[in-house]
Amino acid sequence: MTPQTPSAAKPRAVLATLLVQSNTVVSTHTLIDELWGAEPPRTATTTLQVYVSQLRKALLADTGEAAGETGTAQPLLTRPPGYLMQLGPEELDLAVFESLRAEGRAAYGRREYEAASRALSRALGLWTGPALSGIPHGPSLETSAIRLNELRAEVLEQRISADLRLGLHQELVGELMGLAHEHPLRETLHCHLMVALYRSGRQSDALQAYQRARRSLADELAVEPGPVLTRLHERVLASDPSLARHGEPPLRLVPVGGSDDRPTTGSGNGSGNGSAGYGRDTRPTVWLPPAAADFTGREDQLAVGERLLAGELPGRNRVLVLSGRAGAGKTALAVRLAHDAAGRFPDGRVMVTLRDADGRAVEPRTAMATLLRRLRGPRATGADSGPEPLPSSETELAELLHERTEGREVLIVLDDAVSEAQVRPVLSAVPGSTVILTSRQVLGALESARHLTLDVLSTREAEALLMACGGPRMRDDPEAAGEIAQLCGRLPLALRVAAAGLAARPHWTVAGLARRLRDERTRLAALALGDLDVRGTLLTAYRDVDEKARRAFRILGLAALPDFAPSTGTALLAVDPVEAERITEQLVQAHLLEARRQPGRLAPVRYSFHSLLRPLALEVLAEESPQEGPAAVERLCRAFLTLARHADARLAPGRERLTYEAEPPPAISPGEVVGNAPLRWFQEESAGLSEAVRQAHAAGLWSLCCSLASATAGYYEASALWDEWETTHDLALDAARRSGDAEAEAVIQRSLGDLAWQRHQTSLAIDRYRLARQLFTRQGDRVAAGRCQSAEADALLAMGQIARAGHGYTRALSVSRLVDDARGSAESLRGLALVAQRDGRHEEALARMKECESAARTAGDRRWTEYASRTASALRIALASGRPAGASSIPLEVRPGVWLFLPSRPDRRAA
Repeated sequence: MTPQTPSAAKPRAVLATLLVQSNTVVSTHTLIDELWGAEPPRTATTTLQVYVSQLRKALLADTGEAAGETGTAQPLLTRPPGYLMQLGPEELDLAVFESLRAEGRAAYGRREYEAASRALSRALGLWTGPALSGIPHGPSLETSAIRLNELRAEVLEQRISADLRLGLHQELVGELMGLAHEHPLRETLHCHLMVALYRSGRQSDALQAYQRARRSLADELAVEPGPVLTRLHERVLASDPSLARHGEPPLRLVPVGGSDDRPTTGSGNGSGNGSAGYGRDTRPTVWLPPAAADFTGREDQLAVGERLLAGELPGRNRVLVLSGRAGAGKTALAVRLAHDAAGRFPDGRVMVTLRDADGRAVEPRTAMATLLRRLRGPRATGADSGPEPLPSSETELAELLHERTEGREVLIVLDDAVSEAQVRPVLSAVPGSTVILTSRQVLGALESARHLTLDVLSTREAEALLMACGGPRMRDDPEAAGEIAQLCGRLPLALRVAAAGLAARPHWTVAGLARRLRDERTRLAALALGDLDVRGTLLTAYRDVDEKARRAFRILGLAALPDFAPSTGTALLAVDPVEAERITEQLVQAHLLEARRQPGRLAPVRYSFHSLLRPLALEVLAEESPQEGPAAVERLCRAFLTLARHADARLAPGRERLTYEAEPPPAISPGEVVGNAPLRWFQEESAGLSEAVRQAHAAGLWSLCCSLASATAGYYEASALWDEWETTHDLALDAARRSGDAEAEAVIQRSLGDLAWQRHQTSLAIDRYRLARQLFTRQGDRVAAGRCQSAEADALLAMGQIARAGHGYTRALSVSRLVDDARGSAESLRGLALVAQRDGRHEEALARMKECESAARTAGDRRWTEYASRTASALRIALASGRPAGASSIPLEVRPGVWLFLPSRPDRRAA
């Protein structure tokens, strides 16, 4: 979807229907049938017009404030009996796809297979997933989706056929294995796979591919393969020479060099004197691991890499840096690119790993020596047996490597680089070669390099990889597979390990694997199989950074999900904001932490952990420095309390909240963090505040737990977050009782009374208010006790007991005036105004509400001041209308933003 694509389902369905039938009038009846089926609502036509209006605004969203300003025409037109989406031939991917499809088919018919492959590949590159995915299908869209998906499959099969005719059979094997696995009933794909395998010298694998296809057809459809596939099987069995591509030279794999690499020798074109042993070999040297047969996704990165390797990108960059967190699939992508680029590097493609078996960085000279051994040709005929010794100094190795690669088209893959310093000497020695670098670090200081950062896979790609690696059981339970993809954080390594673990345990179910992964504490342990260990792989990235960054990684694991602001990092790390930013950015560069730009928020950059890295952080915290956890939690809770009290004081001045005696964190400035947007701050930090209350309770920080919960109550009430309100305050009530803090218990009981009142649990609310009033009275807090009296009267008013409510408000007003509590007076006067309104004493109600407005202004509470002002205006308008009785029947806004609908004939009975 583009930024202009509507997010709601039904407008998306309207847009999709109009786009699929672009430049054709789509009737209103067709659109209504697509949206609601056989039983549309009575307002269907009006609702459809609203959707069309929304689409028209979205379609012109980026073209100026009005279409006339830029001359841009509105493409969505009204044309009886419906609507017309008017688009040019290049404006719609579907039209471009069909044009490229026709172009490719025509080129294929002319036997111009290279042109056909290019056109058909471009057509396929327009697809990002199944047709119309993410859009609810009615009858029209369902038909279109089936047709388009079939067209895509047809184009894919023809492109593969063209590539086979171009002799790219070896490069196609991995892709075809994945496609045959994904589409087991498409016999054409099985035919293509068998031909590719046979031409790659893998006759037995081709025969196995036929048997898999035969089983799939028998299991799913109870039929035998068709005549084309059967005949191909017979030809493979007979080793039919006509299946081979005549005139194609055999593929040569020539790893050459010293004893470490176990070279094979053969007739070469090396120098005849044998003086150096580095005579050039005209045969290509290929030293690559096999490409992953189930490689999935990364289409954009593959496209950029292929263009760089082909020299199609602007500039003279010949170095491609693939960076990303451990397990992101950097090596798999590099190997895939190297295999696909066989035709562009006739002199060789070689890969060298830049870490030893223990994960330590190898020296540059060691890397250059390995490169030389793998690149040099075999010894000349008649030379002494054994490898020629290599120079020992880095300078001589660099000179020799430069000589060996100069003027040759060689692709070098340097895998798992640790730093720029490690690879600079190697890159300097091969200035004319194309290099693919992989690293967990960004390596941004490298000159003249093109950088690609690999994130996790998309949801679609992650699920596809699970299906490809996990076999039929994974495909049979797509819902559980989708959950596994998310629990693995869509990290390719974790997905492969999860799928391999399932395949290795036939007695497990997909749902059972998902259940094992749900517990964050044991998730990493479940993602290990043999020498495949996600935890161990992630730990290597942790060990790559210095001790200060490792400590930060451990402690920041205590931050709340899903993300946290820089102020949270400052509090947890107990450093100043500048140092906190430096350390967190170091973790971002090492892909141990993620940074997300969020323009328009109070903290425009927020940090988060990958779903597998946070449990790792908590594990290593418990293992390496458990003593740091409690102190860090207390710092974090104190920081949140300081900021929450500051924000709450601006959101609801005069509201009861608990005090906390400890000093606030010196590095946290509430004015800078919260600013003049307390509600926005609460909204952005809501998850962190709830987690801080839980952490304080778990750590036995009773006073902090109560104070934090108390500081959030105003926000929860204003935002109707009942569940968060209840959860945090239940913990706080338990903390107050455990610590014997009667004042804290009273404040929390009062707040829980407000929650019960908001939920229309009036009897429970009255009980809580009365208990809180008793506790406040014992503590000598007459202000809070008086406000509880007013709150209890609110509950009585909600029950329709108007007279009893009036007596309660009167007693509360007496107390608030006696103790000079402006906020309490405002609440009580508001209540008396509501009672007078319900009793038909309209002039008195208006006068009381004006008094309420004055008291709220004295208290400095803008929210209550505005509430009293608008309520008084509503009463004034009702009286001025000449129908005073109407003032008694209007709904009551009993508190700011809280409405109460009472019976038209109130119960005037006294208590």
